[in-house]
Amino acid sequence: MLGVVTQTSHLPAAPDASGRPPAPRAPRIHRAWFVAAVAFVTIIGAAAFRSLPGLLMDPLHQEFGWSRGTIGLAVSINLALYGLTAPFAAALMDRYGIRKVVAAALTVIAVGSGLTVWMTAAWQLLLCWGLLVGLGTGSMALAFAATVTNRWFTERRGLVTGILTAAAASGQLLFLPLLSWIVQEHHWRPAAVTVAVSALAVVPFVWLLLRDHPADIGLPPYGAEEFVPKPAPVPGAARRTLGVLFTAVRTGPFWLLAGTFAICGASTSGLVQTHFVPASHDHGMPITAAASLLAVIGVFDVLGTIASGWFTDRYDARRLLAVYYALRGLSLLFLPMLLAPSVHPPMVFFIVFYGLDWVATVPPTLALCREHYGDDSAIVFGWVLASHQVGAAVVAFAGGVARDVFGSYDVVWFASGALCAAAALMSLVIRRRPAPSPLVTAV
Repeated sequence: MLGVVTQTSHLPAAPDASGRPPAPRAPRIHRAWFVAAVAFVTIIGAAAFRSLPGLLMDPLHQEFGWSRGTIGLAVSINLALYGLTAPFAAALMDRYGIRKVVAAALTVIAVGSGLTVWMTAAWQLLLCWGLLVGLGTGSMALAFAATVTNRWFTERRGLVTGILTAAAASGQLLFLPLLSWIVQEHHWRPAAVTVAVSALAVVPFVWLLLRDHPADIGLPPYGAEEFVPKPAPVPGAARRTLGVLFTAVRTGPFWLLAGTFAICGASTSGLVQTHFVPASHDHGMPITAAASLLAVIGVFDVLGTIASGWFTDRYDARRLLAVYYALRGLSLLFLPMLLAPSVHPPMVFFIVFYGLDWVATVPPTLALCREHYGDDSAIVFGWVLASHQVGAAVVAFAGGVARDVFGSYDVVWFASGALCAAAALMSLVIRRRPAPSPLVTAV
């Protein structure tokens, strides 16, 4: 892992006048990297709950007769809540700590996914998969990665953001071959149970190994030369979250970041993750083959997102975003011509190319939030992520309706390609701010 270098610290062994606890000499590998590793594995292990919706379209349609628009609505609620919950979760982590919030979220996910095996009506799908799993996944969203990065690192933040983002995006895709096999061989209910068990299995891992702040173990953050005291719990999580939003919406960069990230969600989670498998199946491709292609996207996304984090530490984040969105839009315009009953070289090229760009937009977007909004950047990023998921929710629903109305997904692919071109232009308009300026929020 790049950047995992030694960091020695010569902090005083006895408490100082401020009551700081004795700080041990930092180990050869800073503890921040172990915390990042725990967060990475936690996100990977919990990613099964984000893998299932695209695989449920056809089985639920066949068993219950529900339209794809109805099923897409449940996915839309899930995606929207995934984003809208994120900023509140970031504030709750400031109030109650990372471990408690993440453990509670995983439990809610397990309950929501487990209850779906007994559903008989569409409203139950909306409640279990839409509401419960949506709330749980929102608390495990990228705001979690932003909080870990902001607390434990002052250097290599772009790289760490890329690594944790890769876990969030790729983990859900890497589960697809297993879950698609379960759906095909044993129907969809065992797959839902697998998701519930996976979420529960991560809970003790989080509780025992994750730490909230480097001050808990008497170390400075990675890259810091001085000890950073653990901040006091921040009361009024909801009030603070809304206060940060009301301040941020009065700034231009917030709207540009939210707009570009909405298009990001529309062109990834809402479109490809939800509709690629059924769209490929429409062209005669087996579900397991299509799911495996999504898993390959996940593999290359790891490389692309980590590389994006490395680039973000070195280059202008606005220009990086413009390049990422332009390339993504170009690839989506070609996708309808590549869908076929079997996997062929041009499709493999698309999968690799698109995979490298899947969520490469996250590190530069988070860097711009940090640049403009300072200490409140994790909560602002949570609201920007909410726009990402609203965009994903709209396209998840619209894609299902388009398939019902037109008999294909072609119009959605072309529209998403055009939106990505608009996002590339919006990225270049975001102004630069040399020094971060934290939002001042009354609590």
